[in-house]
Amino acid sequence: MKIALASDHAGYELKKGVMSYLSEKGIDCDDFGCGPGEKVDYVDCGEKAIKKLLTKDYERAILICGTGLGMAIVANKHKGIRATPCWDEYSAEMSRKHNDSNCLTLGGRVIPLDEALSIVRVWLETEFEEGRHQRRIDKIIKIEEKYFKSKGKE
Repeated sequence: MKIALASDHAGYELKKGVMSYLSEKGIDCDDFGCGPGEKVDYVDCGEKAIKKLLTKDYERAILICGTGLGMAIVANKHKGIRATPCWDEYSAEMSRKHNDSNCLTLGGRVIPLDEALSIVRVWLETEFEEGRHQRRIDKIIKIEEKYFKSKGKE
């Protein structure tokens, strides 16, 4: 599995911890910003990582800002992305089982590192259940096809 990572300045420290965790687990990841001491808009770094995810070179993305909400909004503006802000293991599990989330968003100002790593672990380990949930994903895809003008790749 290959993960695209990004954060703004509010999520930088948490991103460092997540990167270390992924490295320890042998999971390949690339960082698309920001760097130490940079002040950036979450929109810019989030979009860089999502564009990489859309190339299919990455299987999933983890985006971190102050709350995880801004990054989720940015990510979900792209066709084919199902970004889910998660605050606990249960929301991470359900985001994968029921929603086939391909982008996890976290809040660097609201989630301590140990909890964030538990969320990341569950999100990475949980498989999509398909079945009745696939029917719902298919409906989401139809909505995207109706309202999104691009094909999801830029």
